Amino acid sequence: MYLERRAVGCIPLNCKKRGLPHAHILRWMMEKITPNRIDEIISAEIPDIEIEKDLHDIVSKNMIHGPCGSLNNNSPCMSDGKCIKRYPRDLLAEAITGNDEYPFYRRRSTEDGGKSIKLKVLNNTIDVDNRWVVPYSPLLLKTYNAHINVEYCNSVKAIKYICKYVNKGSDMAVFGVENTMHLTIKLPKINWDTT
Repeated sequence: MYLERRAVGCIPLNCKKRGLPHAHILRWMMEKITPNRIDEIISAEIPDIEIEKDLHDIVSKNMIHGPCGSLNNNSPCMSDGKCIKRYPRDLLAEAITGNDEYPFYRRRSTEDGGKSIKLKVLNNTIDVDNRWVVPYSPLLLKTYNAHINVEYCNSVKAIKYICKYVNKGSDMAVFGVENTMHLTIKLPKINWDTT
């Protein structure tokens, strides 16, 4: 598995305004992932409940963006009537990679074998399809049962942005995970008398 074959990594941990821990993990791979292998490692689709019920439940709970736009105009991601995260995404039969951008992941329509789920948004039940799925690694989701956005970066522009983002300052803690699964956290010292 490609995720196990890492060479170098960077894991800063910070807290978002809502107070939840938030990590950006950047891994450089020993072997380049070819475009035809992206769909095997990163998915942007709702799994088939008959085949992978556990993964289906995790994706339905943790990996659906919004919904926003006309379905929920008051969503925090909305600015000037548009989603700043560019959802809903286009439906595609297979992944497409460009030279200087993130790939467009496979997001099949229900007519093309894709799945949909029913979600309750603002007291309305709506159909949500693959246009709303945040890209993820099935392996990581099944392991951690959490929201884990996974993106494939193959351009200098994307890598420069991510390196800048993961190394930005403010509200950071450094931690390490040992084989014994103990967590070590170093928090900045706070002078409570001056705050």
